[in-house]
Amino acid sequence: MLTLGIEEEYLLLDAATGRPVARAAQVRQAARLQPSLKRGEVQRELLQAQLEVATPVCRELEEAGGHLLRMRLALGEAARQEGCCLATCGAAPFTDRLPVPVTDTARYRAMHAETRLLTDEQLITGMHVHLGIPDRGAGVTVMNGLRAWLPLLIALAANSPLWQNRDTGFASWRTLVFGRWPVSGPPPFFVGADDYDRRTRALVEGGLIRDIGQVYWHIRLSEHFPTVEIRAMDVQLRPDEAVMLAGVVRALATRALRDADAGQVIPPVEQEVLAATVWHSARHGCTGTMFDPLSGQLTNAASVVAALLDHIDPIIKKSADRRHIVPVLERLLRQGNGAVRQLRRLRTAGRDGLVAMLTDQATGV
Repeated sequence: MLTLGIEEEYLLLDAATGRPVARAAQVRQAARLQPSLKRGEVQRELLQAQLEVATPVCRELEEAGGHLLRMRLALGEAARQEGCCLATCGAAPFTDRLPVPVTDTARYRAMHAETRLLTDEQLITGMHVHLGIPDRGAGVTVMNGLRAWLPLLIALAANSPLWQNRDTGFASWRTLVFGRWPVSGPPPFFVGADDYDRRTRALVEGGLIRDIGQVYWHIRLSEHFPTVEIRAMDVQLRPDEAVMLAGVVRALATRALRDADAGQVIPPVEQEVLAATVWHSARHGCTGTMFDPLSGQLTNAASVVAALLDHIDPIIKKSADRRHIVPVLERLLRQGNGAVRQLRRLRTAGRDGLVAMLTDQATGV
């Protein structure tokens, strides 16, 4: 089974208003006094109301989930000590008229100078899954194999329906916001690692992006670790939902590698179809039709999830991963994804109730 690691981005919100607060430096300092947080586990992000954590390399989903819960609890306590709360929503639901300052690094200052409003509006948070791969060729095989499943992953993970004090009408507004960068969205199909490296280097050498770190596709090869990174998903309300998605991603990647070894590869989805179905998933999440990559058609969510489980069953049926995937997926279909639950809570309990939910569910309450 492929090793994995999970990165999560969080927002820091004022508990009374639900608006982002620029206290990342103070919370990071307080986090250093939390005995359960290790050095380097809490990282800065683009804006001063955001923080990121990363699990160690893990072999088991239960191990990854334990690290996420540990870090969420400790970082949540550090935020509380600094007069704010840690929130696990994919976009800031309420904002002030003044932008949150960028984090004071040379790279982030340069990005803000070049893309002022776009940078100001990056009050969005995602989860990234890193999968250990034997080589970059295997990473491209995983990229190609997972492309068609991106709309489903985005629909399941949708957790950003609110933006600037209003209901956007989208389940994952984060997907739309992040899609405004020049190299973003679903990646193209690549014929191999050399093709990937040539085309990404050309973007940098041609001056179209600042550096290779601005390759913001939903899936990309890491330039620092022997991993492929899946970046399509909103951060999740609950840690067990993040673990479930990581397990689905790993199972899909493992199936893609096995199928490639056996010469059984799903024909690539055309780029324009993939872009349209990603948009459809960001719009509807799990509440309407979803794209089934095996049939190439839009159909109801339960049928697409059933097709997913059939597809990955050879990978997970004898694995402990199954108990972290199937029950949580079934609960998500019953109760709704994060977007559905955010809107439901806002209707029934107002702003205060929503902010409380975003804080409480961060630690699995």
